[in-house]
Amino acid sequence: MKTMGLVYNPVSGHALFKGKLDALVDMFQQHGIMLCPYRTRGGGRDNLGRFLREIHPNGVLAAGGDGTVHAVVNAMLESGTDVPLGILGSGTSNDFATHLGIRGDWESYIERIAADESRRIDLGHIEIHNRCFVNVVSAGVLTGIAHEVKAAYKNALGRVAYYLKGIGEIPRLHSFPIRITADGTVYHEDVFLFVIANSPVVAGMKQIGRSISIDDGMLDLLAVKKTGLPQFMSVAADLFAGKPVTERESILHIRAASFKIETGEELYSDIDGECGPQLPLEVRTLPLALSVYC
Repeated sequence: MKTMGLVYNPVSGHALFKGKLDALVDMFQQHGIMLCPYRTRGGGRDNLGRFLREIHPNGVLAAGGDGTVHAVVNAMLESGTDVPLGILGSGTSNDFATHLGIRGDWESYIERIAADESRRIDLGHIEIHNRCFVNVVSAGVLTGIAHEVKAAYKNALGRVAYYLKGIGEIPRLHSFPIRITADGTVYHEDVFLFVIANSPVVAGMKQIGRSISIDDGMLDLLAVKKTGLPQFMSVAADLFAGKPVTERESILHIRAASFKIETGEELYSDIDGECGPQLPLEVRTLPLALSVYC
């Protein structure tokens, strides 16, 4: 009988996952897989690495939003747990699961997991801080919304809560100077925000760029250049509509295996929807570092 670690966030999304746990255990048992659940508590009280080392799983499942997936992936790397990861998206935003084509049809997904259908994908690594990101690292206006919106609002309003918070940020719109070193090439620009993406689905936006891939050994930086408010709103409207923006004149798009991001301002990053370290940042790709069920 296979053993799988199940790490679940009891409050993510609409906090409904807990009510599905028994049915989930039953579906996996029908496929000869025993689940070992771990209920996250947050606030630095979890030790996922130790949990994974002690149970020696054949696979790991992360049930929650992008922040939960981020925590589980870092715990897997820290503990040397090189087994496939399954994502049961139950958060307000499930960007990475969306890109992998993982929907709400858990029965079909569990059949894929039982058949051990997986693929290897890239990760991003933040040097010095020794943290990996699964989907995106960002900074600037609008990028810290995920951890500024109260959990009660996210549970009640879902993704709409992010959009409402974003509208409130627009009056504070301001640019900052940035120095980007991408695989040795230096760029200088004034920008409103930047994202370094591993997948093309960021902040619920369906497709920020057609050519962004999770298994090409590269990362994609998109920065919104300093421009007038109408131009900024036009770009934002395209993003929320799921339209690619990499070819827009107001977008700086760079593909590279490593980036160094510097600015003269006090600016903090956002990593997979969670608070990240202060700039400067040094980021590089970890090619095909993680196996995922998809």
